[in-house]
Amino acid sequence: MVLVIFLLAYVIRRKLDRQEALSSEGFWRLWFQKGATSKAGQEESLLKGYFLVILPAICLVVVTVLADQLGFRLALYPLEMVLLVLLMGVPGWQASLQAYSEAWGRGDMQGAWHHVKDRLPADERGAAFSPEAMHLSASKALIHTVFDRFFLVVFWYVVGGIGAALLARGALALAEHWPQAGARPSYRKTADWIGWLPARLLACTFGLAGDLSGWSRKVRQVVPGLKKTTTEVLMISANGSLTGYALDLERFSELHPEDWPRFGGRSLIAIRDLLNRSMLVWICVIAMLVIAGVI
Repeated sequence: MVLVIFLLAYVIRRKLDRQEALSSEGFWRLWFQKGATSKAGQEESLLKGYFLVILPAICLVVVTVLADQLGFRLALYPLEMVLLVLLMGVPGWQASLQAYSEAWGRGDMQGAWHHVKDRLPADERGAAFSPEAMHLSASKALIHTVFDRFFLVVFWYVVGGIGAALLARGALALAEHWPQAGARPSYRKTADWIGWLPARLLACTFGLAGDLSGWSRKVRQVVPGLKKTTTEVLMISANGSLTGYALDLERFSELHPEDWPRFGGRSLIAIRDLLNRSMLVWICVIAMLVIAGVI
């Protein structure tokens, strides 16, 4: 049943993303407003944020266990599907990247930057970025966001159920939306620890979903990659798995200067296809685990 619920939620979420609908970010910000105030000198305190994430996760686990013991487990599956739909998703990205690709094709790099600047990390929004640095930053943000919003949630849902998925997504939300900015870096470290194993699993998946020979030359840098961040792991492995120098702008411009206006769009399509194929690999693996009776 885990596979069925996940597949239904994934299909619904993808359709909602294409319609730019139903983002959960506003809900997280509203929920975290309970921590909007803090005493002087306690702006970096983490306990209240952890409590607001752990409490609903524990409640979900308790309800699931009780329903299972009382024979009403099937009644909770619709709730799980709705929660997965809310926990996953990247609404807004498709329109931004489409406009970015069109601006790149026109040679309007300033316009391209305006279309993605709000999607980039705060320290990478400099308007004076070169096209190469801007595109790498946008690609990095896309890969990391899809990992956080899809692969991270799916991994912990399969491993620990809907409670674990909510906990993982909640930790990420704390790093992005907690009202006290001083605590966000510490929450980000927690989110990175939660994403350590699924990030490396996805890095290995890239080899199956992309160029295996290119990936094999890069994978030793990221597995286990104890000192590398999630972003570094995903970017290095994706770069090795993509063909056509999709993340190697310098090499592409040397070999195909006449195709430079189409590079932005082609690169993003290649990244999107790699991520889609990687999710297909995960679905197949989950299906085999279900058939084998592991989950």
